[in-house]
Amino acid sequence: MAQDRLRILAIDDDAEFLGIIERMLLRNGYEVIKALSGAEGLRLAYSMQPHAILLDVMMPSYDGFEVCKRLREMTDTCIIFITAKGRTEDIVRGLSLGADDYITKPFRMEELASRLSACLRRTSGVQASRVPVALGDGDSLILDKSRRQVVVRGNAVHLTQKEFELLEYLVQHAGRVLPKDAILSQIWGAEYIGDTDLLKQFIYRLRRKLEIDPRKPKYIQTVRGVGYSFESMG
Repeated sequence: MAQDRLRILAIDDDAEFLGIIERMLLRNGYEVIKALSGAEGLRLAYSMQPHAILLDVMMPSYDGFEVCKRLREMTDTCIIFITAKGRTEDIVRGLSLGADDYITKPFRMEELASRLSACLRRTSGVQASRVPVALGDGDSLILDKSRRQVVVRGNAVHLTQKEFELLEYLVQHAGRVLPKDAILSQIWGAEYIGDTDLLKQFIYRLRRKLEIDPRKPKYIQTVRGVGYSFESMG
């Protein structure tokens, strides 16, 4: 029934592109709300209480960054940027303002559908406190959010609060390359942007605790000149 469908608000001043997004969302069983401006999007977000918001950056009047900032003052719902602005500093800014994900055009609709589904799972109020992650070769990792405990290959591993937050962020975006500054901003705050030595040290500590051979990491991968990714291999 329509009332059981998840509501997705798509905000973009390009009506043609918005129509493409709408068709993909409808095919995947979502209820769709459309807005052709940031101001309209804010009004609809307030009145309709969507489960997720897809947001363009380059719009007249209120751009997507300003809209995201205002949205975060009223809701914790999933926000995903979908935009042609793909510079690292744009991605960092979007994530720093509270967006859950950032997808740059052009992209495949299947990718957007997959990321939207993952974002909705992460932000669901019924999300399990214990999150299992398949590591491949029969190995597993469990993030226990209620206890801030990690179990790797059946063994409990102690992590500091920041180590846990960093690992959780990497796992939430498994398979994606996260820019260093985006990670620093998300975990430590915008004032830490550029402190790559701090991040490198924490990555080193996580690898020592999680990897079978920290010198040849399988799970926390370095992408030179960009950042890090978590490869679950599940």
